[in-house]
Amino acid sequence: MPWLARNPAEIGIGLTGFGVLFTFLGIVLFFDRALLSMGNLLFISGVALTIGPNATVKFFLRKRNRKGSVAFFSGVGLLLMGWAFVGMLLEGYGVVVLFAGFLPTVLIFLKKIPMLGKLLDAPGVKTVLNKIAPNQLPV
Repeated sequence: MPWLARNPAEIGIGLTGFGVLFTFLGIVLFFDRALLSMGNLLFISGVALTIGPNATVKFFLRKRNRKGSVAFFSGVGLLLMGWAFVGMLLEGYGVVVLFAGFLPTVLIFLKKIPMLGKLLDAPGVKTVLNKIAPNQLPV
């Protein structure tokens, strides 16, 4: 069946996307703990499948990523204990610290999507993105 994923990385990208979707829905629905927890589980398992389990452990335990990892996993813990808003704030900080280096790559990918590319080329949005990731986006 050609529509089935052929390798774990393809499944991982899908799981990561669903994790982001569930997290977004959890935030929109007034910090619903169940959706946020499911989003975290899908996101972490998606990252693990995308880059591999060993690389995932190395990524989170790298010395330069420790602050982000501690913030991210502390936020997950707070979320599971019932402090959804505070947990998501801490988790968001951890995600920004951990994945800030990937932002230019993600933005270049998003610019290739027809509707999003036009939105990202809007004058105000383009100015903000160039401040976030200078000299990384094609003009």
